[in-house]
Amino acid sequence: MTFAATVLTLYPEMFPGPLGVSLAGRALSDGKWSMDPVHIRDFATDKHRTVDDTPAGGGAGMVLKVDVLAAAIDHARTRNPEAPILAMTPRGKPISQARVRELAQGPGVILLCGRFEGFDERIFAGREVEEVAVGDIVLSGGECAALMVLDACIRLLPGVMGAPSSGTEESFEDGLLEYPHYTRPTEWEGRTIPEVLRSGDHAKIAAWRKRQAEDDTRSRRPDLWERQRDVRVQSASGARRQNEDLGS
Repeated sequence: MTFAATVLTLYPEMFPGPLGVSLAGRALSDGKWSMDPVHIRDFATDKHRTVDDTPAGGGAGMVLKVDVLAAAIDHARTRNPEAPILAMTPRGKPISQARVRELAQGPGVILLCGRFEGFDERIFAGREVEEVAVGDIVLSGGECAALMVLDACIRLLPGVMGAPSSGTEESFEDGLLEYPHYTRPTEWEGRTIPEVLRSGDHAKIAAWRKRQAEDDTRSRRPDLWERQRDVRVQSASGARRQNEDLGS
């Protein structure tokens, strides 16, 4: 099954863009995934191909029209009925590595890219659209965010990355940031590779990497660390309850 990416955008020329080179580009050429950029303006109904209008209630900027958006989404749905629809918007839920992995295991994704002041809110009530953010930032449009989401998905597709473990020993895969990496030269400007990594003792190396991942997560991403701690506490509580049930 080929992972099919449909991108609804006002700038279809931006795709595949960087996804046409390196691992993603090779996978695209090999047919491991497909790209279909669709111009939202093609679904405008007036002679000027209007896709936006002034905000109801006043204010700066323009808003993408709900009827045009709905027509574009309906068109994309006919091509890939099972694919989830993700709208790129800073008002969305931050996308996670877990969600990316779910998407990569599916038939593909339909990505809706906003511009101007964003979408008419009624599109989210009238169509099944998941609002997604790539960070606490505002971009000029959803295209760069869509490229990020697609890159994250494509690299997880079977056969895209070289080593099978490349997609699992990474930041966020187990709720932690990834441990630090080193390579030759052994010494650089007086700084050396940690001795444990040169020891050849795989158990010690694994323990060091786990400890470093935990320490880095705790100091750099306390929000992730708190979630990880909550998971451990819940798991321990569940294990205790199970043991108590077995012993009763």
